[in-house]
Amino acid sequence: MTAVPVDHQPTTMDVLRLFQERGQSQYGGESVTQQEHALQAAYFAEQAGAKPALIVAALLHDVGHLLHSLPDDAPEQGIDDAHEKIGGNWLKHRFEPAVIEPVRLHVAAKRYLCAATPEYLAELSPPSILSLQLQGGPMSPEEVESFRSHPFFESAIALRRWDEAAKVPELKTPELEHYARYVDHVLVAANPQ
Repeated sequence: MTAVPVDHQPTTMDVLRLFQERGQSQYGGESVTQQEHALQAAYFAEQAGAKPALIVAALLHDVGHLLHSLPDDAPEQGIDDAHEKIGGNWLKHRFEPAVIEPVRLHVAAKRYLCAATPEYLAELSPPSILSLQLQGGPMSPEEVESFRSHPFFESAIALRRWDEAAKVPELKTPELEHYARYVDHVLVAANPQ
């Protein structure tokens, strides 16, 4: 990875460091790295015309995987790493709710889609099916209704779909530096000087 420019916001620098240090680790049992998965999700969000905060959420939706010390094969060992909670907690001290909430809810969105859209379950990769089991399986009807009322429901669903699609080996995306500019933009917009 190339040297990180010093003209970024401090939080952006933290994000870049995390990817530099941990981004080359395997993304679950998929054929992409954590960084490739994050870049693909952000790319799909950008291509869909998402707002900058949701593009940043797509980039950082699995930041919790970069923060814990569990092995890459934790799901195969029956361990749910609760990465959405770890990531949400890390983000809540740095970003606005439009970034935090879709990240915090992207696992719930998978559970929702599996309950509300049965064909979605058939689209899941084997590692995603395994993690679904560890994360509580499809939602109950009561959970579905409750989830639909969340103010970030639509953002979480969009993020979940990009998340599931972001597993393409060797897909060409913009570099991390391209998305770092979105991170800076969102941080400055939320905290104008």
